[in-house]
Amino acid sequence: MRDAAFLPSCVAVCLLLGFSQAARQGQDIRCGACRALVDELDWAISQIDPKKMIQTGSFRINPDGSQSIREVPLARSEGNLLELMESVCERMQDYGERTDPSTNRKSYIRVKSRSGGTMDLSEATLDSRVTSSLKFACETIVEQHEDEIIEFFAHETENVKDRLCSKRTDLCDHALIMPHDEL
Repeated sequence: MRDAAFLPSCVAVCLLLGFSQAARQGQDIRCGACRALVDELDWAISQIDPKKMIQTGSFRINPDGSQSIREVPLARSEGNLLELMESVCERMQDYGERTDPSTNRKSYIRVKSRSGGTMDLSEATLDSRVTSSLKFACETIVEQHEDEIIEFFAHETENVKDRLCSKRTDLCDHALIMPHDEL
């Protein structure tokens, strides 16, 4: 009789542990996608000539005959950032999953070199389910946090991964203990 009473509580504990692990994995995917998104946008911005400028502002003529036009670097302009965000999530296929042996937390590392060179893939697991989950998480982040992403990349250049992914959007609960050069 005691065994029959014990079984439901054991099942409940197992279910709670399973839900907890699934929630943590979802958190890891969202955090990894955010960090990869920031890394990919940083790289794409760095590929644009910093001397290229674009005119922004109003092209309407003010009553005094002047215009409110200013020049900003093309790389960090809103239009360019919007264009980069349209394709950034496609690059999630270049990432693999890595499991930290001490914490069992998942992180996501680039598995395809941008320059075509070879990379050490010994710690990475390549799985199409992982890349599709990363891509979906990335698309969701871009959709839900487009304004924050543009704001950060238009004005901020220091520590964007932690500031955007942890402090601003709460997508990463553990980013402060993650190495900054992981992605």
